[in-house]
Amino acid sequence: MPADVPLDEQARLRFNAWRRWFWLWDVYFTIGFVSVGLLLISDEWATPTDRTVSVGALVTMAVWYLAFGRAVVSAHVDPPVWRGRVFILGVVALLVTGVLFVTSMSFALFMVCPLVFMSLPLRDGIIVVIPINMLPVLATLAGDGWEATLLQFFPGSLFTLAFAVLLGTWITKIVTQSQERAELIEELEHSREEVGRLSREAGVAAERARLAAEIHDTLAQGFTSLVTLVQAAESELDRDSEQARGHLALAARTARENLTEARALVAGLTPTALGTGSLDQAIHRQVERFAEENPVTVTYHSDEDSVALPTVLEVVLLRMVQESLTNVRKHSRATEATITLRVGDSCASMRVADNGVGFDPDRPGDGFGLRGMRNRAEQVGGRLSVHSGPDGTAVELEVPR
Repeated sequence: MPADVPLDEQARLRFNAWRRWFWLWDVYFTIGFVSVGLLLISDEWATPTDRTVSVGALVTMAVWYLAFGRAVVSAHVDPPVWRGRVFILGVVALLVTGVLFVTSMSFALFMVCPLVFMSLPLRDGIIVVIPINMLPVLATLAGDGWEATLLQFFPGSLFTLAFAVLLGTWITKIVTQSQERAELIEELEHSREEVGRLSREAGVAAERARLAAEIHDTLAQGFTSLVTLVQAAESELDRDSEQARGHLALAARTARENLTEARALVAGLTPTALGTGSLDQAIHRQVERFAEENPVTVTYHSDEDSVALPTVLEVVLLRMVQESLTNVRKHSRATEATITLRVGDSCASMRVADNGVGFDPDRPGDGFGLRGMRNRAEQVGGRLSVHSGPDGTAVELEVPR
């Protein structure tokens, strides 16, 4: 059941489920009232007056059930206790009246006992069922004496009483279990809706984190390169126009690459650097581009027999290289950097080291760089380690194949 369904609507749905099968009880009670009525009419041992009174009590009981009792016993939630007690009080009074005039009226117990347990709590139902099941014994005792009553009716009444109590207990337990099961199903439906909502929120958060990481690793770095290249071109316009045009051409190429990356980012596609070649080729292009933009010597080493990795791992390794080179340019003041790719049977590793000034890896920073690399590594079951000191920094990422 959806979590946003109002409580009244939930109660209505449970009510409809209960009402779908309640017609069976209507059939049972109809057959019972008609059968007992025919039995009373054909009872030759009773006087016409007694039969009339008993049949009148039975008909009144049926009308009382239809007018008031049916709404109590068919209720989809527990009705007020007083309503059930009022209904059963009327039923018992009519039953006693009928039995006092015609003993055969006691067969109405086959309808009365279920009505008692359907209208009252179990304990109250047992308290009512015990005396009304002794009515045939008491009625016969008044007419035939103790000895005849004891031999003819008392054993049967005891059996009927025991059967009624056991049946009522069983019915009550079944009803209770059904209600508990319905409540459990309802709770599970609520939980499913809550899980769905949390899953959607988690998906939104994950997508937001993905976009943040991709923007930081691609667009933000590209824009930083654009600013650097344009500033370099501005400073060289008057003294070296050829060099300035080279920087502007490189800026235009960077802008086009950024545009392509933005489109891939929106579509959630593989980075363009990997879309046109292998990981090894993509890193070579990153190194060449970095060398054109920065006065840092970058050396790249990789296994000659390195094999292709799953795309998700190649993306993580490539982003690690891009972010590390960005940190080299922005923070390290290094003159040399080395990139090493190793692909083994069970894992692949990427190491980027420089000879810069270093930093404290344990000091919390405001940027997204190292945090983003760690998040990417964790997503694929990898491990990122950072070692830094006055002689430089080394960042190593190891991911399982």
